[in-house]
Amino acid sequence: MAEARRTIDLLWFEEPQSRRGRRKGLSLTQVVDAAIALADAEGLDAVSMRRVAQELGVVPMTLYTYVPDKAALLDLMLDALYLRMPRAEEDAPGWRERAVAVASENRRLYDDHPWAAQLSASRPPLGPGLMAKYDHELRAFHGSGLTEVETDSALTFLLGFVQHSSRVAAQSRAVAERTDQTDAQWWEESGPLLEKVFDRHRYPIAVQIGEAAGAELGAAFNAEHAYAFGLERVLDGLEALIGSKQGGGEATRQ
Repeated sequence: MAEARRTIDLLWFEEPQSRRGRRKGLSLTQVVDAAIALADAEGLDAVSMRRVAQELGVVPMTLYTYVPDKAALLDLMLDALYLRMPRAEEDAPGWRERAVAVASENRRLYDDHPWAAQLSASRPPLGPGLMAKYDHELRAFHGSGLTEVETDSALTFLLGFVQHSSRVAAQSRAVAERTDQTDAQWWEESGPLLEKVFDRHRYPIAVQIGEAAGAELGAAFNAEHAYAFGLERVLDGLEALIGSKQGGGEATRQ
């Protein structure tokens, strides 16, 4: 309970710099920004209290006077990103257009900070950034006819898709960087080798569908196509639910 209260206090109220043991001129915002920059440059595994202290030019014990542990630091990092997110105007005429904007905002966040997609959404940081983000995103479904719980669930469904899609896309980019080979190049090289050992008669459906998809997408996996296709299916599913609330017929795209 004490640790949770300490994190909440840090999220909502930055403590004064006069606290004993703190380095003059260093602020909590600087600590969080240094951790974010480190995660952006080297990934989440690189973030530790010792490494962040090193980046700031202080001893690790000094950092603990600002943040109690790495878990609290991760909460502060994520909430800072949420607070700084650019948010589209909420004047789009229909819920579907507003939901697309919300998805795009989150996808941009994960593109800029891939490590954020790795963090669990089940216990989000309960700070001002999350509250502002949540309030803004719920408005996408305003006037759709969904109940309060359905609205929350619809947003969770949408954001869950975006987070998963972004995580997979980031993994694909990481593999391409590590191997110095794009997915399309890998497929161009691996395809002919697979053809020599693959039994086309034993797996006829895989051959038919795989060849068609590979020819169309230029690779075994295309992150842009997967996102666009998946987002439309998520919205179609929500549209069916909203349509059932608007008289039982098929929902209009509003």
